Amino acid sequence: MAEWLFEMKSLSASYGPATVLEDVDLKVTENDFVGVIGPNGGGKTTLLRIILGLIRPSGGEIVFNQRILMPTTIGYLPQISTGDNNFPVTVRDVVLSGLMMHKGLITRMNREDMKRADLVIEDLGLSDSGNASLNELSGGQIQRVLLGRAIIGDPVLLLLDEPGNFVDSSFENDFYETLKILNKRMAILMVSHDVGTISAHVKSFACVNRNLHYHPSSEISNEELLAYGCPIQLIAHGDIPHTVLKAH
Repeated sequence: MAEWLFEMKSLSASYGPATVLEDVDLKVTENDFVGVIGPNGGGKTTLLRIILGLIRPSGGEIVFNQRILMPTTIGYLPQISTGDNNFPVTVRDVVLSGLMMHKGLITRMNREDMKRADLVIEDLGLSDSGNASLNELSGGQIQRVLLGRAIIGDPVLLLLDEPGNFVDSSFENDFYETLKILNKRMAILMVSHDVGTISAHVKSFACVNRNLHYHPSSEISNEELLAYGCPIQLIAHGDIPHTVLKAH
């Protein structure tokens, strides 16, 4: 039986006088794969920041299973922008930086750490780019590198904030296949606007628009999105991609 990792109970979050999340309940267990969806400004990224401990709840609480979930067992892939490739560091350096939570900032990386980084780089299809600088890579390749940094510590929980934004088409299928493999050994929460694409991969949905509505299935309809207060247009991807419209 899967163990629980964390639970939010009647949780609220605010930035000054502005309430972003209100009365949120959510329980995540081992090997969950939750798609976090909702409109811009609805509180999706705030939800991740609370899990990471970057924001304290203004009401309610979040309880962690401290036996298996600690800051060092959470991997995080933040949103990236086109400016994120201007750092004079190599692919290997970035991936290795994911071990700093485990080893400390001033501890030197050893041979085993290097081997571990090279294996992650190889698994992500970047074997020829280990010594390349980030400014030599495409947006999709940078996304792979940052995913490598997030998973090199073999986390129990992986948080992904809009990971599909810069994934190039040549890697998109491989990216989701990689997540499928990772999900066998870690729970995943993935923020995304592309409900149609991620519905083929996630196991459930958390619809966030100030409140949170949990949908315990990967199959979700436009009517359910509207009922949950998530005004998102559902795009179905298949042999003939199409938009699922409300009856009119």
